[in-house]
Amino acid sequence: MEIEEFCRKYTVDRKNTNSEKWDTGIEKRFKTEGLIPMWVADMEFKAPDEVIDALNKRISHGVFGYTHLWESYFDAFFNWQKTRYNIDLKKEWILFSSGLVTALYLIVNAFTNKDDSIIVLTPVYYPFHNAVKDNERNLITCDLKNDNGIFTIDFEKLENEIIKNKVKLIIFCNPHNPVGRVWTNEEIERVLEISKKHNLYIVFDEIHQDINMGVRPFISALSIKNKNDYIDKLIVLNSASKTFNLASLLNSHVIIPNEDIRKIYKKFVSKVNRTEFNLLGLIAAESAYKYGSDWLDGLLKTIKRNYEYIRDEFLNKVPEIIISPLEGTYLPFFDLRNMVSKDRVKEFIQDDCKIAIDFGEWFGKNFKGFIRVNIATDFKYIEYFVDKTIKQLKNKNYK
Repeated sequence: MEIEEFCRKYTVDRKNTNSEKWDTGIEKRFKTEGLIPMWVADMEFKAPDEVIDALNKRISHGVFGYTHLWESYFDAFFNWQKTRYNIDLKKEWILFSSGLVTALYLIVNAFTNKDDSIIVLTPVYYPFHNAVKDNERNLITCDLKNDNGIFTIDFEKLENEIIKNKVKLIIFCNPHNPVGRVWTNEEIERVLEISKKHNLYIVFDEIHQDINMGVRPFISALSIKNKNDYIDKLIVLNSASKTFNLASLLNSHVIIPNEDIRKIYKKFVSKVNRTEFNLLGLIAAESAYKYGSDWLDGLLKTIKRNYEYIRDEFLNKVPEIIISPLEGTYLPFFDLRNMVSKDRVKEFIQDDCKIAIDFGEWFGKNFKGFIRVNIATDFKYIEYFVDKTIKQLKNKNYK
């Protein structure tokens, strides 16, 4: 699907729809009226027509009683993962959660104890931090190396932190939110090697797997060349929710290949939570996996267009601002520090530009002066973001 058709058919106004991003959440989080929301990682695009049709068909039935999983769901999910990413899944590996963050909280409790150390590679999605700290574990952060906006893993530092802090669990993000990296096979395998060497549990958050700008193929921890060497303590999280804008339908996958590890997780979950399946979430995800390829093609072209427009305009007019290359996700990461003092980012982007974004320090204590921007939105907001920020940077000194 081409950009023009995708935007015409699927762009939608979300104001006054009880949206976390547009209505209730923005007021609570930013305490400022009139902001253009480019923060929460969902989109201003409707789900594929086939998904909406499938939901309408079930809704018209009028009964929303208890349900169970059905074979065609697994067929659709497995086919999507196999044909796109060469991932071979088994049904017994697949457990379900209302969301990846919920799953993270359960995993932290199932596989670690109070005061155990858990490591994350920062800057990273801030619920990783919360899942550790809220459960009274010791959060260890290992900053990625930053070379003019290109982020890589400092493997020596990672291993040293693991040894020094007696780390029990790694939480890893691929594609990485917010730096936009789609990690290579070699990088993934090195992380897994270190994890195995030190007998760690490792969680891969792969929820952004489908949002790929084409720089390199996405490689799952479940499909790397030597995957069988590393699956004993591996947990992979994914969902159709990020790809197809289905977050409120509460359907995500917890993939645990090792039977013993799976039993530990299930035993803990059985003590604290009876997670029933979300009927509409299952229906939506199955339909998306079956029929969503053309829609996704249009989405990816749209995101790439939005990113390249921002990148080129900034490069031409305010080259001092560093934008990390966007390999995956729809959430580019901006380093403002050459033009904006760390302590004046809010003044610049929120007070003067009237835009709600995610601040860099939310992702890691050493990233004040950065911002994350959601570009999966109507192009008019992309133009507003570019025009307003560049104008402010040229007209006012924020240093």
